[in-house]
Amino acid sequence: MSQTISASSAAAESTSPNPDRVIDPNIGEYSPVEDVIRKSGDLRRVLSNPDYWYPVAWSRELKRGKTIGTRYAGQPIALIRPMDGNVFALEDRCAHRQVPLSLGKVSGEAVQCCYHGWAYGRSGRCIDVPYLGKGKLPNGVRTYPCREEGGLIFIFPGDPAKAESTPFPQLGSVGNPEYKTRRFGETVSCHYSFMHENLMDMNHQFMHMKQMGQMKPRFLGGRDEPTLVEARYSFARTGGKQPWGETFIFGERRDASEKYAHKDVMTIRTEYPYQTLRIATGDEPPVMDLWIVYVPQDAEQKTCRVFGLLSIRRPKAKLVLDIAWPFLVAFTERIFKEDRDIVELEQAAWNEQGGDRNQEVFPVINMLRRLLARCGVPTDKPADDQVSSS
Repeated sequence: MSQTISASSAAAESTSPNPDRVIDPNIGEYSPVEDVIRKSGDLRRVLSNPDYWYPVAWSRELKRGKTIGTRYAGQPIALIRPMDGNVFALEDRCAHRQVPLSLGKVSGEAVQCCYHGWAYGRSGRCIDVPYLGKGKLPNGVRTYPCREEGGLIFIFPGDPAKAESTPFPQLGSVGNPEYKTRRFGETVSCHYSFMHENLMDMNHQFMHMKQMGQMKPRFLGGRDEPTLVEARYSFARTGGKQPWGETFIFGERRDASEKYAHKDVMTIRTEYPYQTLRIATGDEPPVMDLWIVYVPQDAEQKTCRVFGLLSIRRPKAKLVLDIAWPFLVAFTERIFKEDRDIVELEQAAWNEQGGDRNQEVFPVINMLRRLLARCGVPTDKPADDQVSSS
């Protein structure tokens, strides 16, 4: 079941006595969003679903003949790039003494543990113990399905039997020569759901006033589907000057006149577990195309690593964007820093209060929260079950 969200219906919901009542695709009728979330417990305790493809490193981080350690949700993972052949991924623990294999040595199509030299091939099977005969080899380690696309190294951390049938994400415009792409991201100390909410809710432009000037968003509508939530916005400048970074994105200098008000449409989508943001004018190709994902690092998933592909369409004079690129990078870095700082404050409040006490009134974000709860992996029993079983 899918639902189209109109701006008028969203406004009506946000002013109704029950602004958090939205369609639940699982049951086909109106249900308070908090009841849906309670089925999985506190949203900030809902774990990321491992049965998807997740990037765990940038291609540039892993040189030929080397190995590096990375993580997904507390699982240590060793990425190995032989001198010849594709990257492969193993559990980052030697079966012998549990020492990280990422500290080992790449030898042909295998990695040798730095401690006793046990060697593991692509299958995770132990293929050599220097001081044992070939007929006495012990068990190996877990292997992960692995792919390399768009300058990113992906693994499938869930059920490996599902990897081949699970659609691989479309990585925006990273492969389009008409675009120049910035690859960015760092570790952020918050649950991944805070990141999804931050990007989806353009009402937080108030926070970016110093960087962007005064911008008034207009919600144009969206979509609510079982694995997808989408919101569309337009903007009008109500004060301040256009920052140069924005000038380079749109390829023109704009003022606060009606001529430019609500000219472009920004479409933000969470298609679990990934997010995209595109800005376009009419039927023209997007001037900006962002693909981004938040990969949990620790077992409790209170920390995530961001992997973002920010693609800007080249103007007719293509070299102009190359010249302006350092300024655009600095501009977007300031925006991302403000976002990072604020979501880390949200996580700190959650830590101090021992739970999610957010009072959300924007219907699109309540729809998003329901999506993340429905698609994620619950860790808590519903509150009613906990009471009845005590």
